[in-house]
Amino acid sequence: MLNILEINDFSAPELDIYARRTEAQLINKDNPEAGLFIAESPKVIGRALDAGYIPVSALVEKHQIKENEETRQILERFEGTDVPIFTAEFEVLTKMTGFKLTRGMLCALKRQPLMDYQNMCEGKDRIVILENVMNPTNVGAIFRSAAALNMDAVFLTPGCSDPLYRRASRVSMGTVFQIPWAFLDEQMLWPEDGIAFLREQGFKNVAMALRNDTVNIDDPVLQKEEKLAIILGTEGEGLLTETIDGCDYTVKIPMSHGVDSLNVAAASAVAFWELGKHNSTGGE
Repeated sequence: MLNILEINDFSAPELDIYARRTEAQLINKDNPEAGLFIAESPKVIGRALDAGYIPVSALVEKHQIKENEETRQILERFEGTDVPIFTAEFEVLTKMTGFKLTRGMLCALKRQPLMDYQNMCEGKDRIVILENVMNPTNVGAIFRSAAALNMDAVFLTPGCSDPLYRRASRVSMGTVFQIPWAFLDEQMLWPEDGIAFLREQGFKNVAMALRNDTVNIDDPVLQKEEKLAIILGTEGEGLLTETIDGCDYTVKIPMSHGVDSLNVAAASAVAFWELGKHNSTGGE
């Protein structure tokens, strides 16, 4: 049996997660063990469950329970548990949450302890570093490309958006639960200490930047490198000058038709495809 509860009291504290708490409040930095996040859509929720995240509750559009096969498959995983499944009509949920639910389903889950970046480099050949990428949509898109195009892990500086933000995990199609990631230590001086750490782990650092003194992205020298750390910067401003100066290579994606740059998410897909070929296990 499913623990389905019709919403009839919007002030119920159980609904604060969906209606009244911000993403920052859900993280609960003062008590990270109690931190939560919200996954949106059955596919993303399923991948979170597959990765071992523990559900707290779900919020489902009423007609989706009977009419959406993906939703039903997720709900079957809650059979025999006491996880409350709150439900209401589309208009009610849209008003309560402030947005239209993708595939009519949200799920609140407990956060897991953050991975230690110092233990994540072993056995990895191609990793991604995000420097102050603050837009959760871009973070999610970068994760999706990283997972699809042969990247082994993603590291984020403290100024980046959290990959478990609802929009980031949704845009990533749940790949934030499939590829290892970690925030770099806030006490680490970036970029000086961070680049030095990566070099100590055997990585050559690659700055993706709009400079003329660059290496072509398809240069065979890059593909021959055993271990590369591909560093991407924030939207608009790009990488810090200190980051570029500290890297082993600076790479620019050639442009045409007078276009000066790509969005960081689009640029990441190009970079991962080209620079991940060394690590590719699939056909090309």
